[in-house]
Amino acid sequence: LRNFQRMFVGDPLFWQSLKVTANYVLASVPLQVVLGYAVALLLNQKVRGLSIFRTIFYLPSVVSGVAVALMWIWVFQPDMGIMNFLLRHVGIHGPKWLSDPNWALPTLIFTSLWGIGGGMLVYLAGLQSVPTHLYEAAELDGAGRWQKFVHITLPMTSPVIFFSLLMGMIGSWQVFTAGYVMTSGGPANSTLFYVLYLYRNGWQYFRMGYASALAWILCFIILLLTLLVFRTSGRWVYYEGQLRG
Repeated sequence: LRNFQRMFVGDPLFWQSLKVTANYVLASVPLQVVLGYAVALLLNQKVRGLSIFRTIFYLPSVVSGVAVALMWIWVFQPDMGIMNFLLRHVGIHGPKWLSDPNWALPTLIFTSLWGIGGGMLVYLAGLQSVPTHLYEAAELDGAGRWQKFVHITLPMTSPVIFFSLLMGMIGSWQVFTAGYVMTSGGPANSTLFYVLYLYRNGWQYFRMGYASALAWILCFIILLLTLLVFRTSGRWVYYEGQLRG
C-alpha cells in the first residue's frame, strides 16, 4: 500500500511516464490503423507485380526492434543524419529531433509507423474476404466507389479494424524498445515511457515491490481500456449474420 501511496502522491515521474505513454498511444495507434488500412486498400488492387509490393511493405515489420531503433538513430542524427541532410537540400534547417524535448516524442511516433506492414497484412486478408457479389449488387444499384467503400468495405472489414485497434492499443501501452534504445527516456524525460520507468525501478534501482505496483496499474489501465473498446464495439463493428436492433 505504501508503494501505491508513493506512486500517486510522491512520484512526479509516475505521472510524467503516464502522460508520455498516453500521448504516444493517442497519436500512434490511430495513425497505424489508418495508414495500415490505406496501404492495404492500395495493395488490394489488380496491378502487375503486386506480390512484390506486398512483400516490400511487409518486410519492415519483421525486422528486429533494436536494429530498427539503431537505424532511426542514424536517420535522425542532427548533424550527419540523412533526414536533416535531405531537408538542407530544400532549404530547411531541421531540428535536433531525438535531442530536442519538443521533437523527441513526435519522432518516436513517426518511427512507429515503420511496422504498419503487420497490420496491413491483416487488413488485406479482411479485404479479400469481402464477398464480391455485394459489390456487383451495389454496382447494379448505381453505387459509386465511395458508396461501396462506406457501405460495404468498411462494415465488412470492421472486425479486422477492431482487432488491429485493440492489439495496437495494448502493444502501444507497453512500448519500451524505442525509448530505451533511441533516447533512454530523455531528453528531460520527454520520452520516459511507462514500461521504461517500470524497468528502471525494477532492474536498475532494484525496487521490485514498486515496479510490481507499477505493473498492476498498467494491467488495470489496459484492462479498463480494453473493456471500453469492447463496450463501444457494438456501435461500429459489424459481424456477418448479426442482427441489430
